[in-house]
Amino acid sequence: MFGKLLVSAAVGAMMIGSASAADVAKLVLPGDITIEQANKAIDAAKAKAKQQDTLMDIAIIDAGGNLKAFARMDGAFLGSIDVSIKKAKTARLFNMSSKELGALAQPGQPLYGIEVTNDGLVIFGGGELIRDKSGTIIGAIGVSGSSVENDMAVSQAGAAAVQ
Repeated sequence: MFGKLLVSAAVGAMMIGSASAADVAKLVLPGDITIEQANKAIDAAKAKAKQQDTLMDIAIIDAGGNLKAFARMDGAFLGSIDVSIKKAKTARLFNMSSKELGALAQPGQPLYGIEVTNDGLVIFGGGELIRDKSGTIIGAIGVSGSSVENDMAVSQAGAAAVQ
């Protein structure tokens, strides 16, 4: 059994390793954020964080809600790693900013308690959708490490850089 598993892993690795650039283009889903776009969003977010003199954890989620790219600025809070990822996932899962969802999740509002679903959501500002030039949602960005207002400004700068 172990031998078959090793052979399968080796064959898979060879197949992935031998893919050409033309083959890779066939693997990219239309409407999904590219690594170049994700890096552009991170760079813009880091620039805004530096302008604010803040230290941020920055997560980029693809259209399917999977982590695409991540940056932790030197000295940024360790606890903000998980928060930034969850802010991005929250925005993508519900196709709205984490702040907008938060407004709907307050006591007496229709989505009260939603933050305990989906293995935990973050329902305060800092998670924004990323759209392409045509307006299609291609992913989301989540930022954590400072005040909610600073997190929002940094996430909005990152999202805007892709459009």
